[in-house]
Amino acid sequence: MGNIVAIVGRPNVGKSTLFNRLTQSRQAIIHESSGVTRDRHYGKADWNGVEFSVIDTGGYVLNTEDIFEEEIKKQVKLAIEEADRIIFVVDVTTGITEMDTEVAGLLRRFKKTVYLVVNKVDNGQRLLEIHEFYNLGLDSKLYPVSSINGSGTGELLDDLITEFEKKTEEPEEDIPRFAVVGRPNVGKSSLINALIGQDRNIVTEIAGTTRDSIHTRYQQFGHDFYLVDTAGLRKKGKVHENIEFYSVMRSVRAIEEADVCLLMLDATQPVESQDLNIFHLIHRNGKGVVVLVNKWDIIEKDNHSTQEFIKNIHERISPFVDVPIVFTSAITKQRVLKALEEAIQVYENRKQRVPTSKLNEYLLPLIENQPPPATKGKYVRIKYISMIPGVVPSFVFYCNLPQYVKDPYKRFLENKIRGQWNFSGVPIRIFMRKK
Repeated sequence: MGNIVAIVGRPNVGKSTLFNRLTQSRQAIIHESSGVTRDRHYGKADWNGVEFSVIDTGGYVLNTEDIFEEEIKKQVKLAIEEADRIIFVVDVTTGITEMDTEVAGLLRRFKKTVYLVVNKVDNGQRLLEIHEFYNLGLDSKLYPVSSINGSGTGELLDDLITEFEKKTEEPEEDIPRFAVVGRPNVGKSSLINALIGQDRNIVTEIAGTTRDSIHTRYQQFGHDFYLVDTAGLRKKGKVHENIEFYSVMRSVRAIEEADVCLLMLDATQPVESQDLNIFHLIHRNGKGVVVLVNKWDIIEKDNHSTQEFIKNIHERISPFVDVPIVFTSAITKQRVLKALEEAIQVYENRKQRVPTSKLNEYLLPLIENQPPPATKGKYVRIKYISMIPGVVPSFVFYCNLPQYVKDPYKRFLENKIRGQWNFSGVPIRIFMRKK
């Protein structure tokens, strides 16, 4: 759980280049389904089979001197709050600057593991100059890297993952974990209060895996589940800060710790890019999702309102549209239970396993009728299909020329699977492998 690494440091030391280098091998796979490259601040990295999330805190600083220092501090604090490990990047060509000293000062106050990465070390002379950075007083060994050509990043990654446990442990008990996510002011807290109601006494607080995420266990209405409540419900600070960035970052941990996310939209406002960023974050993490359209009680409605709204949501979240949408009002508690039931159904959908025989029996004839289009006169033949074990439903199609099967055909296969089995609200992964 919670393998989250944040990259901090002042501007122009090469944070983003390092971020891209750590996440690149995965980036292609992650974006394949959704074509989202907008939120460059968050990615998944995979090193020797250990997966972790990387947050780049830079890249959106307001470039005026006074706000500047403030912003950097804010980013470092955010990183310290939200991440398990911190990579602090400095630049060998400038030596220690005043701002580096400040960042180091902030990091020293907290008990997080820090990796001090000295960037732009691309010749022997510079290698001799890195020792100066011991003066920052962080008890980290120095990692000389050149994030442009990637030298030195291997050792950093090796050390990073020995710290992380080798596999992400699923909780022993089979109890779903739900997280309520969405941008600020859509009504998340009201929904959580509507779920808890006044029956505070049946709520048992269990401290989560990190100091600021609490798994609250509910046993009511015949349901038993955890609500992952993270620090995301903190009050917003000043208005000029990048609220979009912060609320997406706050959602990262909640999403990673949940099985199913209840994504809240505000019925009184159009679907915004920030809603979509959070949606894609859920999708990329392979989590289940139920979309809740909140404040539905205050909308002027006619017979078509619901259909219109659903159509609009589908247009924005496509191609992953097989998602339950529930119109709720957290204030009047309208359909709050319905939302809960949908979430439980999605949890079940995500756990289901389709027997190999059934898969082949159903899909092979369809594939025969509509094989992948030939590329350069070469025909793809799919021989066999199986579902591989894992948290995210993943299907492997064994064929002779996996590289020739393009996304539109994978979507066709995914739609066929969804048409036959209920994977509503659950991302599906389709892989082509050589037989």
